[in-house]
Amino acid sequence: MTVRRIMGIETEYGLIEPGNAWANPIEMSTQIVQGYAAGVPHADWDYAGEDPLSDARGYRITRAAADPSQLTGDPDLTAHGGGFHLSELRRGSIRGGPANAVLTNGARLYVDHAHPEYSSPEVTNPRDAVVWDRAGDEVMLEAMAAVLDTGREVVIYKNNVDGKGASYGTHENYLVERSVPFHELAHHLTPFFVTRPVVCGAGRVGLGQRSQEPGFQVSQRADYVENDIGLETTFNRPIINTRDEPHADPDRWRRLHVIGGDANRFDVPAYLKFATTSLVLWLAEHDHLPLELEALSLSAPVVDSWGVSHEPFGHELSTQGRSVRALDVQRTYLDVVARFVDRAGADAETTFALDLWDAVLDGLATDPESVAHQVEWVAKKQLLDGLRRRGNLSWDNPRLAALDLQWADLRPEHSVVARLDAAGRVRRLVSQAEVHAARFAPPADTRAYFRGTMVARFPGAVAAAGWSSVVVDAPGRRALVRIPLSDPHRGTRARTTRLFEFEEIDELLSTLGGE
Repeated sequence: MTVRRIMGIETEYGLIEPGNAWANPIEMSTQIVQGYAAGVPHADWDYAGEDPLSDARGYRITRAAADPSQLTGDPDLTAHGGGFHLSELRRGSIRGGPANAVLTNGARLYVDHAHPEYSSPEVTNPRDAVVWDRAGDEVMLEAMAAVLDTGREVVIYKNNVDGKGASYGTHENYLVERSVPFHELAHHLTPFFVTRPVVCGAGRVGLGQRSQEPGFQVSQRADYVENDIGLETTFNRPIINTRDEPHADPDRWRRLHVIGGDANRFDVPAYLKFATTSLVLWLAEHDHLPLELEALSLSAPVVDSWGVSHEPFGHELSTQGRSVRALDVQRTYLDVVARFVDRAGADAETTFALDLWDAVLDGLATDPESVAHQVEWVAKKQLLDGLRRRGNLSWDNPRLAALDLQWADLRPEHSVVARLDAAGRVRRLVSQAEVHAARFAPPADTRAYFRGTMVARFPGAVAAAGWSSVVVDAPGRRALVRIPLSDPHRGTRARTTRLFEFEEIDELLSTLGGE
């Protein structure tokens, strides 16, 4: 067993212009992306491989039947996979956008609906996922500074709700073997995702989509869950998303697109989000799904999503005629995973992930405040409870909502999390130096290395890039050349170092064409 697999995260950030209640969020997001991209090497986005209307249940909805928010791909392109071969495209056939940039670290920075979004490069393990996720926060800080240099202040928040009914996503992605039936994934992941916020939630002031009731809950996204399974991501949001868009060879893999997670400022919940999900996926891939997991099947998963978030220790979930609580469900998944781990042969990160999961669950069960330095919602509630006691405040007091927003503020001088961090009250799993370097450097062990290094080494020659391809405009070629990257494990530093010894892009293409 191993926690390692191809994974990544997409974060939409909230933003405001102080003093301008009528600021257009699309225009602000565009300025953020363009402001950052203007100062760094970047490439346009290649929509090849985008197929947002393909459903893992075995069908594809038509563009005419789709909600406009689902149309995130190029209408003239469909997904492709297959082996490695170069293909030619006519010049002018790539349609990039002014606010859609591929960065040198292999990430995508663009405007998604009304928010700036940072989609991290693919990584192979949860620790790297945390590094390149936090690198996105650094990118946003620099984007704010770039816009401020123009005389305009735009403030960016890493959260998922505006408190007035709008929610924006933090979406995880995991590559899973195509041989696993999707209905099995959905069945066994549903109880896991419903209860995962007790470990990974970021916490939120307000109950209900519009915070119409006073209170505190552990998840920013739970109140926006409206369905158990479905293709949508911006409305009728499901626990299990069925988008079948692998961004890789579709015969070998599917991409599990998880839309219900929170945007985390703490490392431990972000790490456990990736690690625990990867381990549960390993169980499904190896057909280790014992009766204990079957017994966790939920009769009302959507209602349970709300209940766990509102009452993490008190809500009782209905499973196969008996009632259990969220911590019991998470403990069952951990116990099943641990049963199949060969501790002597497990890699160090898998052992670390299991021990951390176990310690956090134990802390939550015995003394939640003992894990406040690790569990984000506990730390947030601890501060809010202190403010309530000192001021004799009710949960609908605007000072509490203001503190919740300040928690998400990325600006160090305004950030509650930055102050906690400086006081040693946040457990960090990765160093600031690693995060800082990851703003520009891609991970070395996935195809993101080739994508990002191409943008860094040959910025004028890369016409566009996407998850599964890089398009090159070389002076010695009569047409654009698309280099496919359908295998995320290729394009690594170990495999491509010699290619980047060439000074000219034509030499690199000639060598690739000979493979």
